[in-house]
Amino acid sequence: MIQSRNKISPQFNSSSMSDLVFLLLIFFMLTSTLISPNAIKMLLPQSTSGQTMAKQNVTVSIDDKLNYYVENQQKQLDEVEPYLEALLTDTQEGTVKLHADKSVPVQYIVNIIDAVNHVNQRNNTKHKVILATEAPSTANSVSK
Repeated sequence: MIQSRNKISPQFNSSSMSDLVFLLLIFFMLTSTLISPNAIKMLLPQSTSGQTMAKQNVTVSIDDKLNYYVENQQKQLDEVEPYLEALLTDTQEGTVKLHADKSVPVQYIVNIIDAVNHVNQRNNTKHKVILATEAPSTANSVSK
């Protein structure tokens, strides 16, 4: 009887495959923590209306400690208007997306709206302010 020298082994060594999967898992875990839509953590008010997306030019945030952030850079109230004007000079129409924590008094929101209105009056532009809200979760909704 003739026997072949090259026998195919039915065993499969998966150690290199598991190393590769482990490295991919670590890579995706690290990169997902680096991506954050808002660097400033806040509780936004909820809205049940449909979401409308407009062309967003500038993002302004007011956190629960009443600090102003324009494009994630902390600014004092008297610095907000000139900074907004510098950012909005290239466009005639656009939006300023305002993220305000639930606990922020309305006057702080009105300060940003006034700043955008002053920029519009000086430059004869038509920028709008949109208040960012959070969609209600289905677990918190109450059926009537």
